[in-house]
Amino acid sequence: MSSAQRDDLTARARIRDAALTRFGRDGFGVSVRAIAEEAGVSPGLVIHHFGSKEKLRAACDEHVLRLTANTKSESIKRMSAATFLEQLAEVDGYSEIFGYLMRSLQSGGQVASSLFERMVQDVEVYLADGERAGTIKPSRDPAARARYAVSMALGSLMLHTTMRPPGSDPEPSTVLHEWIDAYMLPALELYTEGLLLNSTFLDALVAHRDDPSEEPAERTPQPPPDTEH
Repeated sequence: MSSAQRDDLTARARIRDAALTRFGRDGFGVSVRAIAEEAGVSPGLVIHHFGSKEKLRAACDEHVLRLTANTKSESIKRMSAATFLEQLAEVDGYSEIFGYLMRSLQSGGQVASSLFERMVQDVEVYLADGERAGTIKPSRDPAARARYAVSMALGSLMLHTTMRPPGSDPEPSTVLHEWIDAYMLPALELYTEGLLLNSTFLDALVAHRDDPSEEPAERTPQPPPDTEH
């Protein structure tokens, strides 16, 4: 690869990263000129590399999806405490992506819907990777599980981002740290240890889905396990 080609790739990445920052901070109405100023290039160079602002946004989507999927897949397959804590320590490095993602989902429309669907597909893939690696339990409906997991994570992130006092506009990294402090422990507790002490509700739903005409069988709830020693 020539020096000119390397410079060209570097400029493209710099423009993309600047777009992530400005889209996340100011929304998708931000001008190409503002993105160019953020990247330290001319507006003409932005168009040269991406063709239009819409194509630049699509490139941002691809970058966010690729980076998120790679990070999550590695965590799920290795299930390493060191890797998990290392990623938590580096969370500030994901703040621009977080800001962009929240702004994209809040904007709604077809682009946001497509981004969400791509995330669901990616999560289904890396959960399947985890199943093969022996770190994730199999699911009766892998696609539905992936959709639920993405909806839960993004829903809590969006609520935490949106439900703030009027005039409050903290940096994305601050909001991300707040969300981790508030939600990471209960989320991991639920995913790791579960919530219900017996399978009554699950059994009833599975049986109903298999045969909606069948009357549910009564079941005596099992007492909680004896934890006293």
